[in-house]
Amino acid sequence: MSASGLNWPEVQRRLEAARAAMERGWAPDAEEAKRILKARARALAREPAKDEADDDYIEVVEFVLAYEQYAVETRHVREIHPLEHLTPLPCTPAFVLGIVNVRGEILSVIDLRKFFDLPEKGLTDLNKVIVLESGPMVFGILADAVIGAKRIRLAGIQPSLPTLTGVREAYLKGVTAERTVILDAEKLLADETIVVQEQVEG
Repeated sequence: MSASGLNWPEVQRRLEAARAAMERGWAPDAEEAKRILKARARALAREPAKDEADDDYIEVVEFVLAYEQYAVETRHVREIHPLEHLTPLPCTPAFVLGIVNVRGEILSVIDLRKFFDLPEKGLTDLNKVIVLESGPMVFGILADAVIGAKRIRLAGIQPSLPTLTGVREAYLKGVTAERTVILDAEKLLADETIVVQEQVEG
């Protein structure tokens, strides 16, 4: 014992024992270290969990048509092109706005406002042509303006609205809570009535 009443050798021994115990706690033996590393490897190999499966959503291109928001699935959209150098065609249905040249390819442009009997307004610099494609069928639809692409949850799409009737309802895929009308581009592309078959009698 020292003059202060403390047994310094014993204190030193206890401190050394505590330090050794702490070191043992942070430095596992070889078997424990191997087990920890395997567990970490398995955790890293697992794919991150997804809140929602990709199948629960569709990706669409939103656009404005007759002051309302519409959308078509991106899987049917080949590209979006400015409405430039439009050439009207005689002897075609009223909904055929004309033809445009897209990098050497001549495409017809359908005016869905006339096709769906919607209010019309004049053409502006904001007008775009959304080129739809499915197999051999390719044509453009007129948009007053393009908003952009987004993902929409399938569960949030209503099948129909009472206000949508006639030809408009036939090409309707659904309506979102934000009142975006999702068109069935596949039906549009498969509709033979859109294919111009009239000929000029010579």
